[in-house]
Amino acid sequence: MTTLHTLRVFLGPDGAGGNPLGVLLDGAAVPPAARQGVAADLGFSETVVVDDVGTGALQIFTPTVELPLAGHPLVGTAWLLAHTGRAVDMLRPPAGDVPTWTADELTWIRARLEWATLYEVTELGSPADVDTFGVPGGDAMVAVWAWEGEGRVRARVFPNGIGIEEDEATGAFALQLGALAGRDIVIRQGGGSELHARPGGDGTVAVGGRVALVGEREYALPA
Repeated sequence: MTTLHTLRVFLGPDGAGGNPLGVLLDGAAVPPAARQGVAADLGFSETVVVDDVGTGALQIFTPTVELPLAGHPLVGTAWLLAHTGRAVDMLRPPAGDVPTWTADELTWIRARLEWATLYEVTELGSPADVDTFGVPGGDAMVAVWAWEGEGRVRARVFPNGIGIEEDEATGAFALQLGALAGRDIVIRQGGGSELHARPGGDGTVAVGGRVALVGEREYALPA
């Protein structure tokens, strides 16, 4: 038995949207061999198991695979550690060290693009074209986007290849699009989520957003 925290990550400014995330802060209670099964049982697009709250060491799982790095799990976990009085300035997923901080009511991470899951990215003609784009299916890893104002983007992301039909908010895509745009952007994704991306001059991109705690409960690991 352990405690499961459920968050929504990358909320819109009105509190809408946000990608659900499960976080288990007590990694010692979740044997490594059981973690993929836990993620499948919970069914979130990603679940985080924190092995050391002091150093920020953690693992990230979709329902079907482990990821070396993912944006919304890292932003959410950084916020949760701060919320529970254990703020860190670095997270340590398998990909490498990821700085984190809070500014302007947003929680931020900074990571290298090559650490992230990359998508086949297509710019469409208008936000309406993004809204009517069909789910690709199969093993596709597709993202579509369009400008909808100065520095603002409408996007949808389909990580079908890692077992997710459509993602509500995708930090890895924000890393990729921030690098592609080469400028600060705000991404409106899914049903109301908002992601901020700021490319650096050192091959990294910062991704930030709002986070809220949905709840916490005792969780029994699947047999």
